[in-house]
Amino acid sequence: MSDSSVFEKVVAKRVVAVLVIDDEEQAVPVAEALLAGGVDIMELTLRTDAAMGALKRIRASVPEMIAGIGTILTPDQAKEVHDADASFGVSPGLNEKVLESAKQLGLAFAPGIVTPSDIERALEFDLRVLKFFPAGPSGGLSYLNAIAAPYQHLGVQYLPLGGVNQANMGDYLANPNVAAIGGSWIATREAIHAGDWKSITANAKAAVACAAAVV
Repeated sequence: MSDSSVFEKVVAKRVVAVLVIDDEEQAVPVAEALLAGGVDIMELTLRTDAAMGALKRIRASVPEMIAGIGTILTPDQAKEVHDADASFGVSPGLNEKVLESAKQLGLAFAPGIVTPSDIERALEFDLRVLKFFPAGPSGGLSYLNAIAAPYQHLGVQYLPLGGVNQANMGDYLANPNVAAIGGSWIATREAIHAGDWKSITANAKAAVACAAAVV
């Protein structure tokens, strides 16, 4: 899936569930719980050894889920993610070696940015959808508006993550700089570990309803 097509879907849906999975056996149930709540885009973070196995299970058993991988820190990880048929890749920061690898592989990618210099480095790779991380601790929307202003005419959009929650996601989505939000509260590590699929579905429904209400 190309950068343009996958991120067009992200922009259309506006909500990405961001997860940490410790047991790949829970991958399919959590994907199904998210789908039941209307969320069909998820980012599995490479913070546990189960992430890649979880991705492969979801791709095989829940093909309607757009499943990507986050916390990609090295070119080797980018290749592994591509070879596992991830829909997209995400990193917490901007590593040019990782971006070059993703570009060569044809992996749709959103690097993490938090400064104007980061944005300009991403533009050198012709990337227009960037992860704003950590959004809350960095100053939230007021800070994003300030750093985004010089690049608005280039069509750059942002995916805030970190400090975004059910209470403030509407404010983020109402901002013209924001393409979509990443939500780690939708399917928390604790809820996944407990197999609390009902609460995950409920959180997904609430997030989708909030996104739909934003004009």
